[in-house]
Amino acid sequence: MQIIAHRGASGDYPENTLLAIEQALIQGADAIEIDVFAVQGELIVIHDHHLARTTNGTGSIYQYNLTELMQLDAGQGQRIPTLWQVLELTNGKCWLNIELKGDDTVAPLLALLEQAEQQLGFDLQSLVISSFNHHLLFAIKQQQPQLRLGALTASLPLDYAAFASILQAYSVHCDVSFINQALVDDAKARGLKVYVYTVDQTDDIRRLKEYGVEGIFSNYPARSRTWLHKKPAG
Repeated sequence: MQIIAHRGASGDYPENTLLAIEQALIQGADAIEIDVFAVQGELIVIHDHHLARTTNGTGSIYQYNLTELMQLDAGQGQRIPTLWQVLELTNGKCWLNIELKGDDTVAPLLALLEQAEQQLGFDLQSLVISSFNHHLLFAIKQQQPQLRLGALTASLPLDYAAFASILQAYSVHCDVSFINQALVDDAKARGLKVYVYTVDQTDDIRRLKEYGVEGIFSNYPARSRTWLHKKPAG
């Protein structure tokens, strides 16, 4: 079972920053998950479109220009990174899950990935593009069908993983509170990989390992890996 650093090693470092990503790599994460919005056509790495929770800014990212956003403190002196900076940092070191947050992210993402492939030699097969907005995933599949898609859900649908099959997704990404063996089995029968968020507790790690999921998103990648390989008491 793979350990995916949720917004980097966000349990100990400011989430979605280059520091958190660097630390996730040091901790041996198999992959890193980040969130992106678009501002002035540039993809920036941040989870909320409101700034107060993760930076010293106030209001919405859309009330700032890119230069102003880059001057904000995202914790421990970190800045809000661009997706390009993250691609440079992670290139060849792990696989990357890019979660699309904003409606206007598809066009700049596809343009940036083409640039990264040409200038960085970035392997697009080391990416999974995910979103709760399945319309964005559908648009990507129409334009760049070779990209791997991760269909996010925070529910347990009546038809289980059918929504991900419709999108021709690579994987289904499920909430730890809304997953059972039936959903995992259905996804696997459809040829989908199963990743679960956000998993930081030993009982959940043990349960998901028994379900046979491919990976978990964790805020504490090193600790979760230790727990994953620890034999239960008794």
